[in-house]
Amino acid sequence: MGLTTGAPSSGGIGIANLPNQLHKIVTKKGTNFSLMVVGESGTGKTTFINTLLTTELIEPLDDASRRKKQMDRTVDINIHKAELEEKMFSVKLNVVDTPGFGDYVDNNDCWLPVVDFIENQYEQYLRQEQQPVRKGIVDMRVHACLYFIRPNGHTLKPLDVRAMKAIGARVNLIPVIAKADTLSPAALRQFKKRIMDVIDAQSIRIYQPPIESEDEHSMQRNRDIISAMPFAIIGSDKEVRTEDGRMVKGRLYPWGVAEVENDQHCDFKKLRSLLIRTHMLDLISTTEEFHYDKYRITQMKTRKFGEPKLKKADNKKFREEEDNLRARFTEKVKLEENRFRQWEQRLIAERDRLNKDLEQEHNLVKQLESEIEALSNSGSPNGKFFRK
Repeated sequence: MGLTTGAPSSGGIGIANLPNQLHKIVTKKGTNFSLMVVGESGTGKTTFINTLLTTELIEPLDDASRRKKQMDRTVDINIHKAELEEKMFSVKLNVVDTPGFGDYVDNNDCWLPVVDFIENQYEQYLRQEQQPVRKGIVDMRVHACLYFIRPNGHTLKPLDVRAMKAIGARVNLIPVIAKADTLSPAALRQFKKRIMDVIDAQSIRIYQPPIESEDEHSMQRNRDIISAMPFAIIGSDKEVRTEDGRMVKGRLYPWGVAEVENDQHCDFKKLRSLLIRTHMLDLISTTEEFHYDKYRITQMKTRKFGEPKLKKADNKKFREEEDNLRARFTEKVKLEENRFRQWEQRLIAERDRLNKDLEQEHNLVKQLESEIEALSNSGSPNGKFFRK
């Protein structure tokens, strides 16, 4: 039975002030938000992050450093931290970069370090929740992953399909078409359609913002955001002058200016609104209530309380390191065996030499004993008698 309280003279008992209390708590406490960017080198991940945050959070790599990184043949995980504050509200931002992803001839399992990092953050949070004292929990769970697709104008590559399927099953995946200004509007629309067709056909899970809202304006905004997927973006942290004299962030071409914050040119504003302005809380709650809860339930079913997670042995990077260690160990064992055989042969040769010398000394002793006996017999009287 529901009760409705109301006292016109006093304005109610104060339940309506609960949102204000929550606002004060959240404003004082702030929030954590972790954003991961995944994609091949040269797709504009660093430029997009710096443009999104209007600051140089990630230092761009020059060509020499990029080539040197590609020689390592590994996928690294780099975490960049920043604290954003606006109108007395602070957000502790973690940007997770993945240099080396998809940059080699053999890219099999190159997404495994990314998946392992996502699951490791769930595991660390789970272990902290199980501690008796849970004050000061460090939350590095990834709330959104931007997957940058190279604008080839055709469709998703097999690498993209496999990587997106693995990542989308564990985190809020948001597909992004990089460098959209390299495609014509008609080619871009066709490219978007082909990507969404592949996503539907391959059952790739991507983040879908809720459409339902209290007002029609928010519902229409959410529909526009969904219809814009995958987001086609233009990244540029430099300001250029348009033909009408405006200074805007964009790229200058002989035919004109491709503006970053122009909805007619790209979807940068829609993506920024999704990540920060309108759906950041939904990304956080979806991570907490769906992806992390799914991981937690799976782990609780397969192991005891407080028991550590079994380490996987299918990480390509770890497999290569293990194979290299095994090869070096085998090589060292062979070298030691060869040294042992040589040492054994030297010992046998030395034993034979000593036995030969001992035999010679033994023969010499026998000869000397014979000579002594002969001399003693020749000098005794009995010896003379027997000789006569």
